[in-house]
Amino acid sequence: MQDKPRVRFAPSPTGKLHIGNARTALYNWLFARHYGGNFILRIEDTDRKRTSRDFEREIIDGLKWLSIDWDEGPDRGGSYGPYRQFERLELYDEYLKKLIGESRVYPCYCSDEELERERETQMLRRVPPRYSGRCGTLSPNERKTFENEGRKPAWRFKIDRGVIEFKDLIRGEIKFNADSIGDFIIVRSNGIPAYNFAAVIDDHHMEMSHVIRGEDHLSNTALQILIYRALGFIPPFFAHHSLILGEDRTKLSKRHGSVSVSEFRDTGILSEALSNYLSLLGSSFAKSKEIFPREDMIRQFSLEKTGRGGAVFDNKKLKWINGIYIRNYETDRLLELLMPFISSAGYDCNSMDMKWLYRVVDTVKDNIGTLSEIGDYIDIFFDDHFEVSEDAVPILEKKESIKIINIVYDMLKSGTTDYKIIMETARDETGFKGRALFMPVRAAVTGKTWGPELDKLFSILGTKSLIDRIDRVLKLTKK
Repeated sequence: MQDKPRVRFAPSPTGKLHIGNARTALYNWLFARHYGGNFILRIEDTDRKRTSRDFEREIIDGLKWLSIDWDEGPDRGGSYGPYRQFERLELYDEYLKKLIGESRVYPCYCSDEELERERETQMLRRVPPRYSGRCGTLSPNERKTFENEGRKPAWRFKIDRGVIEFKDLIRGEIKFNADSIGDFIIVRSNGIPAYNFAAVIDDHHMEMSHVIRGEDHLSNTALQILIYRALGFIPPFFAHHSLILGEDRTKLSKRHGSVSVSEFRDTGILSEALSNYLSLLGSSFAKSKEIFPREDMIRQFSLEKTGRGGAVFDNKKLKWINGIYIRNYETDRLLELLMPFISSAGYDCNSMDMKWLYRVVDTVKDNIGTLSEIGDYIDIFFDDHFEVSEDAVPILEKKESIKIINIVYDMLKSGTTDYKIIMETARDETGFKGRALFMPVRAAVTGKTWGPELDKLFSILGTKSLIDRIDRVLKLTKK
């Protein structure tokens, strides 16, 4: 391992920051911080039809939200810029000319329709689809004819026959049979470089020591190795981690639910919890720990322990971890984070007593798994939102429940406000305890069968609210 490794995260701004890409960024960042190296952000924006600066901003915002910072990038500069590929076209063109001069590439005039027909024919013959190489044998006159027709060529790299080998830091020795790979495009007909060509040149010129990415890039690495050799570059070390899978063990996609960082953020997942979960997903360097602070992640990170097998994304596990982080937050900070979610639930935070709202948040923080769940719980504290849920009705209709509720009601009416005394009296007079005692009271004062601790609820709601609610419930049971 060199003293100062250089690694990069190179997203294409053609969509939101996917959770799988965020995990790749996190792995690269942890690797750089573990070894005291540099983490670079590079924007691969050569797909001009789908590329958007809005997506670029969203990706950058998502990384910042996850507290993944970079030492060089489009917004920070650095000695190896520019850090957007579209601003590096002259460099790619220089190397294309080099390969043309060495006859390592040839112009391809095939249209998309022709290539698709060729692919369909190969599939019908049950042979692996690959380019036949027909444009590689065109005569100068044939090329001129195509150009006179207005066809602009793409440039294809000539595949050398044999075996492509490289050592993967996670998966060990990897081999590809070059005979099964067709000559591939490195520069499109519009003059824009293809991914594999631009990535090799950028990784070389930015002096990347390691390329850490998902296993779906293994075949790309084989092609890139060929380009490295043709250009006389020394390849970096490669490491291909496992992919994130859905419950059906296919690659995580929108059909599995939330897949972008912004979606998790919008549902109230904390950035620390998401980073924690992503670092553990499919890895073993945490040594069975569930809560993994950032400092521990950096100290214990190891490529070899990131795992080779696909890791199934478990939303329940993420929510459980998120709930732990919520409970461990200082209430002041949690209240600040919850304000937008309280507003989204239809409440005007500016009109609320902040000390009262602090008490509410402090009361429910042990119950919520995501910040967005505050809307379900804050309703409990507003009389005009009080209503009896369907699952509470059967509890309240029981004779035993009505007896307990009447005792609580009478004591509140008589001026007894101490929760402990009220519940002890109800227990002594009815003989009920545990769930049989507390559930009727909970249903009567909240209209629900779940919620925060009753003693805290009594304190925040106050005597008048409790009496009014129980009075409404008792009237309902008499109907």
